[in-house]
Formats: sequence, structure tokens, C-alpha cells
Amino acid sequence: MKNSTLRMVCLSLAIAAAPAASVAQGQQDFSKVEIKATKIAGNLYTLEGQGGTIGVLTGPDGVFMVDTQFAPLSEKIAAAIKQISDGRIRFVVNTHLHGDHTGGNENFAKMGAIILSRDQLRMRLAKPGPTASGAPGVPAPPAALPTLTYNAPITVHMNGEAVQIIPVPLAHTDGDTMVKFPTADVLMTGDFYRSVGYPNIDRNNGGSMKGMIDGLTAVFNAAGPSTKIIPGHGPVVDRNAVTAHRDLIIAIRDKVAPMVQKGMTVEQVTSAKPLADFEGKVQGAGTTGDRFVGQVYAELKAGG
Repeated sequence: MKNSTLRMVCLSLAIAAAPAASVAQGQQDFSKVEIKATKIAGNLYTLEGQGGTIGVLTGPDGVFMVDTQFAPLSEKIAAAIKQISDGRIRFVVNTHLHGDHTGGNENFAKMGAIILSRDQLRMRLAKPGPTASGAPGVPAPPAALPTLTYNAPITVHMNGEAVQIIPVPLAHTDGDTMVKFPTADVLMTGDFYRSVGYPNIDRNNGGSMKGMIDGLTAVFNAAGPSTKIIPGHGPVVDRNAVTAHRDLIIAIRDKVAPMVQKGMTVEQVTSAKPLADFEGKVQGAGTTGDRFVGQVYAELKAGG
């Protein structure tokens, strides 16, 4: 394997191996991170700090929270929640297993929150696979593991909302969930939809391109014309932006597929610039384009 090809594959694997929360936390300085609360609708807020966007539904029944970011930020997050509620965090749902969304689980569980997730997410936190370097994965502490799991839609009734917790199979990972707040007309996706960068299919943790396409279609179907869609990362959007993201995946797949059928290497496919039609159109693209091409190539090569 040529060096440039090896570098691209390693980059893709390293980014996909994000569930190792302790590694990510060890590489970052959280001391200067500030938590910003934004009112989205009614009694629903987002919190932004370092990592995935958090959702907070407030009210007399206590707080329903979506994701927990990194463990070193838990006290700051809890303090921000107390500024917009009485601080009683009753439920936390994880949208997927990566450490910037689940790293604070243990801390919030010790504060009294009940953690919910897909069955697959709990399993991968408890028994993680090897890291990108081949080292054994580090299991999450027992207190960080979700205590209530599901693999079918469930509803949590609190604070005037019937919060819909909806599994999204085999998308960004195999344990994804989207969360819909019908009264607020808001939908949170976790990382199977981001409004910045190219898509990220974590194949090491069960993600798939078909699942991403199906999940984005499900978001569109669950949203109305005025629904605010909160991605795992990036600005709030409407359903048209989600459709455009899905169509981008399909277009890139259709460009890469014949190259794979011809037996081209991943390096040759990347050099053919299958992303040319999207240059300058994807906000915050950075190096995520080559990563995504590598992921599409790997899935098609495997017969996906």
C-alpha cells in the first residue's frame, strides 16, 4: 500500500474511533471551554461547549437531556442547566456512542439521571472494539452505561412534551437515535446528520452508507416544513438541508461505484476528484471529504 493511501486509511480509522472518550479527553484542554445555552423553542434549549450539541427540555417534571459531551465539562454543563431550570436532570438519552456525546454519562448518572440508549450503544460502551492502533478498547465505567435500553421507538412524557425517541439503524453507527419534540417542532439527529463537513460513516462501529441514506430520509419524513433540525454538530437547519445532505451521499456513491467496479484503488478514486461538484458548497469541509470518499470506497468494495 502506498504511503499516501495508508495515511488516508489511517486518518479515516482514527476519526471513526472516537468512542474512546478517555483518549479524546486526555488530548484536550477543557479549562477554558464555556457552555452556551440557546433557547430553541418554548422550554427547549441547546447547550454548546466542546463536542456534540446537547438538548435540554426543562419544566416542572425535571430535565430531559440529549447527550452529555465530555466528562471534564459535566460540572459546567450542570451549572448551565441550573441557569435555565431547577437543575433536576431526570433522563439522558445518548444519540450514539462517541465520547463527545457520552463522555459525561457517569457524572450525570451519579447526579441521579437515568441514562437511555439503543441496545447496541450500551454493548459497545461496555465491550468496545480495538482502537485504530489495534490496542484493546477501554470499557466505560459501569455507572456510565445506560440503564434503560431500547431497539424500537419509545416515548417519554414530561414537561408538556411527548418526546419521541426513534432508533436509526446502521447509520453513523449501529446505535444511533434521533429525538423528536413534537410540541416544540424540533428534531435532534446526533451525528448521522451534521450540518458541517461531509458525512462520517463509522464502519468500525456498525455504521453504513445505506443506513445513513435511510436515516436522512426518515428525518425528512418526520419533519414538517417549519421543523427545526438540530444536528450533532453545526447550525440548526430545516428538512431541505437534510435532503441535500442525503442527495450528496447518493451523488458521491454513484460517482465512486463505477470506479470501484473498474478495480481502481482508493488512491486512484480520490485523485479522480469525485467531490469536484461539491467544492465550496460544504460548510466546514476541511479534510472530511477525503475521509468520506475512503468510507464510501470501503463500503462499495465490501459489496455494500
